[in-house]
Amino acid sequence: MDLSPVTLTLKLAAITTLLLLLVGLPLAWWLSRGRSFFKIIAEALVTMPLVLPPSVLGFYLLLAFSPQHGLGKWLHNSFNIQFVFSFKGLVLASVIYSMPFMIGPIKSALQQLPVSLEQASYSIGKSKWQTFINVSLPNIKPSLLTATVLTFAHTLGEFGVVLMIGGNIPGVTRVASIAVYESVEQMDYSAANFYSLVLFAITFILVTGVFVLNRYRFKSPLE
Repeated sequence: MDLSPVTLTLKLAAITTLLLLLVGLPLAWWLSRGRSFFKIIAEALVTMPLVLPPSVLGFYLLLAFSPQHGLGKWLHNSFNIQFVFSFKGLVLASVIYSMPFMIGPIKSALQQLPVSLEQASYSIGKSKWQTFINVSLPNIKPSLLTATVLTFAHTLGEFGVVLMIGGNIPGVTRVASIAVYESVEQMDYSAANFYSLVLFAITFILVTGVFVLNRYRFKSPLE
């Protein structure tokens, strides 16, 4: 059995989760501070992948980054960068599509923290960044873990978006979900069952693990 779709899927999920941690933490903090009209628009854009059909998002990404049009043409001609039908394109699509799973839980947890915690930190001369790292994050460990695991697990199962922008290139863009679809089309049900079972097992272990850790190990310093 060809394991390359599985290893490629795990690689994609790991890179996507890492990038979203780097981007999602400051963005979630920014969205949790106040309710300006601009922030409402930004939050709506971040949340849209939850309700938008993956094929729609994939179609517009395909148009935007096609080497024959607009931004994609400029990137290709100026920097020789091509997102369409490449692993870089899968990463870009996955970051956009999985963003709500990272930002949502973190933003909600930050909004529920008592304001007095930040005020106490500021009163002893700590900056906003120091307060975020040393005060806010330790108090939202369960939500941070949940967001990380949900992002990783969600990326494992992506299909429509990655198919639209990445296609089905073995060793490059053929992730496990696409391998399942292709195997079913070819009536190779043993291969489809293998890839499906691997994805099911990994996702089940991850989700179960986060519930166990959140319940029995990670407790907020406020408790």
